[in-house]
Amino acid sequence: MTATGKYLRIALGVAVIAALIIVPMNFNRYGLYILSQWAVMTIAAMGLNLTLGYAGQVSLAQGAFVGIGAYAAAIMTTQGMPLVAALAVAIVLCFAIGWILGYPALRVQHHYLAFVTLAFSTLAFLIFRNEDWLTKGIYGISNIPRPNVLGFATNRPLPFYYFCLGSLGIVSLAMWWLIRSPWGRAFVALRENPVRALSLGIDTRRYTLMAFAIGSALGGVAGTLYAPLTQYIDPVPFNLSLSLDLLMMVIVGGSGFFFGPFLGAMIAVLLPEWLRFTQGYYLMLYAVAVILLLIYSPTGILGILDRYLAERRTKAASALRAVAKSRLETAP
Repeated sequence: MTATGKYLRIALGVAVIAALIIVPMNFNRYGLYILSQWAVMTIAAMGLNLTLGYAGQVSLAQGAFVGIGAYAAAIMTTQGMPLVAALAVAIVLCFAIGWILGYPALRVQHHYLAFVTLAFSTLAFLIFRNEDWLTKGIYGISNIPRPNVLGFATNRPLPFYYFCLGSLGIVSLAMWWLIRSPWGRAFVALRENPVRALSLGIDTRRYTLMAFAIGSALGGVAGTLYAPLTQYIDPVPFNLSLSLDLLMMVIVGGSGFFFGPFLGAMIAVLLPEWLRFTQGYYLMLYAVAVILLLIYSPTGILGILDRYLAERRTKAASALRAVAKSRLETAP
């Protein structure tokens, strides 16, 4: 990467962050809710992207982990406990369950693993719906309080949006560090060729379990933000459709790309709202747009950009080779 390209990327990143901070100041309550939902779903999609995009393990259980985090936050905060305690419980619980759920990945792969995680997602939904003593079943949990952060209340929509955005920033920095660490390179090696990774001395068993556990823990983090965002939860939002939506976010944005979940969540959460001017046709238009995108680029939006940049690099390298060849031929 040239120095100019590096500075352009930094400038673009600063501009996007500034826009996310400044522009929503003029939004109404519903607009801030949608942006907060985008931030929360991006965190959940980042966890699935780690499991699927980097480690290559298919999971249809991410929505269940969001539900576990949401119910942990709802139950504990309505009993007077702070949200940070609920966050710690959700992370530990989802990490442990994700680690256990990773064991089938050591024996089965691809669609067989998808069925295993699908079974867990169904089991979690049945627990949310039927265990009234814990989750209040179909009646749900209401009056979920929003936290105070460093003495500042987040009851109003704008402060809570900033709270969600700050949480997304912290998770993004942690994920950025993780995927560029030796762990991240081991995850990619596991995805590309598990046998070769094993021959290179990578403990594929441990890294498979870690991919599931860390990705599941991020789902729990998203759930602890979702509960105070909506301030009411019941089992319906955490059925299989949420896991499928998160899977679509990862694939549409670009599986295995760092910014894939950001774009995928934007498409899944914001695009239907932008198409509401079509009234009853907006969901059909949304579905058609997603289908056409995946037909044109199965690697998602960032796959298109990556392919374009690869072609540019190839053309530049070819031009340099042609110049070098002509100089050699004209040399005495």
